[in-house]
Amino acid sequence: MTRWAALIGVLGVLAGLTSCSSEQAPPADQAQHIADSVTADGMYTHLQKLQDIADTNAGSRADGTRGYDASIDYVAQFLRDKGFDVTTPEFELLDRTEGGKPTLRVGGRDFPVDQASLLITTPRGGLNAVTLRPQRAAGCRTADYGGRSMRGAIAIVDDTGCSVVDKQNAAVNQGAVGLLVVSNPGNTGAPPGLFTPGYYRGLTVPVAVIDSAADAALRRTSASVRLVLDSKPVMRKTRNVLAQTKTGDTRNVVVAGAHLDSSRGSPGINDDGTGVAALLETAAALGSEPQVANAVRFAFWASEENGPAGPTRYVQGLSREELADIALYLGFDMLGSPNAGYFTYDGDQSAQPNPDIPLQSVPDGSAGIERTLAGYLNTAGVRPADMPLTRFTDYYPFLAAGVPVGGLTAGSSQRKSEVQARLWGGRAGIPYDPNYRTARDKIDAVNRDALSTLGSAAAYAVAAYAQAVDGVNGVPVRDQRHRTAP
Repeated sequence: MTRWAALIGVLGVLAGLTSCSSEQAPPADQAQHIADSVTADGMYTHLQKLQDIADTNAGSRADGTRGYDASIDYVAQFLRDKGFDVTTPEFELLDRTEGGKPTLRVGGRDFPVDQASLLITTPRGGLNAVTLRPQRAAGCRTADYGGRSMRGAIAIVDDTGCSVVDKQNAAVNQGAVGLLVVSNPGNTGAPPGLFTPGYYRGLTVPVAVIDSAADAALRRTSASVRLVLDSKPVMRKTRNVLAQTKTGDTRNVVVAGAHLDSSRGSPGINDDGTGVAALLETAAALGSEPQVANAVRFAFWASEENGPAGPTRYVQGLSREELADIALYLGFDMLGSPNAGYFTYDGDQSAQPNPDIPLQSVPDGSAGIERTLAGYLNTAGVRPADMPLTRFTDYYPFLAAGVPVGGLTAGSSQRKSEVQARLWGGRAGIPYDPNYRTARDKIDAVNRDALSTLGSAAAYAVAAYAQAVDGVNGVPVRDQRHRTAP
C-alpha cells in the first residue's frame, strides 16, 4: 500500500462521514479529537494496574487464575465509573483432560493414540469396528470417498489438505462411526490448519491421531480393531467483558476488542495489556453517551490464548439478526512491542496472503478498514506494512462469520527485516517482541512511542466508524450483510 493511496483512503473516510449540527465539531475533527485524547500517559495508567495485578498473582493474568479475575474486576469497574453498562457474560470451555489410556488394539497389539475428540469418548469397552480408507487419502470431502460406503467403519485418513473437523464430517457423511488421522508431526507440530482453534467442539464421533507404526499394522489386517478413547474432559467457566455506548444506531454496531488474558507464566503487559489500555482510554474519551451515529461495543475477551475461545463463543452465541447488526470488528493486539513494527491487518490481501484464508473468504469492507488505519498512520508520520490475516487471533471468529475486520499490531515473535529496521528503527534479525509469552513481558519493556502512535490510531478508527460506516472506506449496509455463525 503506497503512502498516497493510504492518504486518499483517509480522505475517502472523512468524505463519507455524516454531517453534524453547527454546535458540534465536524466528524473528522471528532475522530481526531478522540485520537488526540488517547495518550501514552493515560494508557500507562492501565498498564501499571495490570502489572500490579500480575505481581500480586504469581506473575500472571492467565485465564482461569486469580490474576485474570482481578483483571476483569479492574476493567469492568473502570468502565462502570465512566458511565457504561457493563456485562461479564460467562461461558464454559475445556480446561484439560484427565485419566484414561487412549489406545488402538490391532491384531492383539496395543498402540498409543492421541485423543483428538477431547469432548467425545468411546463407549465402555471401546469402539469395535473394521477400518476403511477413502480413495483420496486426505478425506476432506465426500467426493474423496468415490462413493465408497464407510457405514459402521472407522475411517482412516492422512493429515493433509484440511481441518480434522472437515475430515470427520466427510467420513460421517459416508457412514463412519469414528476417525483415525495418520500424522507424524515434526518439530513444528501438526500441519497448519489441521487443528484449528476450538476444533474439538466440532467433533461428534471418536477421533484419534495415530502414527506410522499403527498405520502399518492397520494395513496388514482387514479384521475389526478396538479404539479406546477414555480421557475425560474437565470443564471450567470464564467470562468476557462487554460495554456498549448508550447512544448510536444499534443496527450498525462498531465492535472494538482486545484479549484480556495473558499467557501462562506471563504478566501479558504488551500481550495484550496494550490493546486493553488503548480501548479503555478510547472508551473514556468517547464517553458512554457520545453524539455518534453508530453504537460502539467494547469487548475484552477471555481465553484468547486458548482458542481464541472468548470471541468464538461470543460470536457463536449471536443470532443471525444480532450478527447482521455488527457493522465491523476492530481488533488491537500488542501495540507496544519493544522492537516495534507498525502493521495493519491485510484486509485487501495485497501482501503475501495466508493460504488458510483465501481472498474470497475475507468479508467486503475489510479492505476499507485497512485503508482507514493505514491512512491515519501515514498522516502520523509512520509508514505501515501489512500483517497477513490468521486463524489464531480474536478477529477470526468475526471474519469467519462474514463480519468485516481490521486492526493493528506492533508484531510478536516474527523477526524484523533489514528493510523494516531502516523504515522504523529498531534491530533487524530479532523478534518484534523478544518477550512474547514470557515472564519478561512487563511494563518496563513496552515501547512507549509505538504504543502512543498505535493507541491513537486505534482510537481514531473507532471514533471514525462511530460517525459513519459508509463511504469509500465503509462496509456493506445493514440489508446487504450475509452472516453465518462459525
